[in-house]
Amino acid sequence: MHNPLIAKQATLEDLEDLSILFNEYRIFYKQESDLEGAKRFLFERFEHRDAVIFIAKDNEMNKAIGFTQLYPSFSSVSMKRSWILNDLYVADTYRKRGAAQLLLEAAELFAKYTKAKGLGLSTAIDNEQAQRIYERNGYKKNTDFYHYYLTL
Repeated sequence: MHNPLIAKQATLEDLEDLSILFNEYRIFYKQESDLEGAKRFLFERFEHRDAVIFIAKDNEMNKAIGFTQLYPSFSSVSMKRSWILNDLYVADTYRKRGAAQLLLEAAELFAKYTKAKGLGLSTAIDNEQAQRIYERNGYKKNTDFYHYYLTL
């Protein structure tokens, strides 16, 4: 059976589609809709080259259906690059059809290509569906460190 879903590294040509998905992602996390702000934010990521974004598409429908966004980080101890998988989103109607899996595989392949130490991510404690797919893909829950955050 042919899978019409693909994942590829996004370019500036994908900005319109990505902006809609990014806005939906933010709404999912209880933020106000701000399509122009989403577009501006993503444009800046492309312009400053401070993120790598993968987009999932349904080729048969010529429709963008999901994305993941990676931010670079570095490990001083191992002296290697690391990637933070900061965002992963798939449109409601395409969930459980393999799009998230394709995006995770694209991120992993990219991390290997860039000789990264690994990929890190965090997710809400109650987001059990996301936790299951991460764990199926070999992500391990960190029990060695506490993570702190200072809100400014």
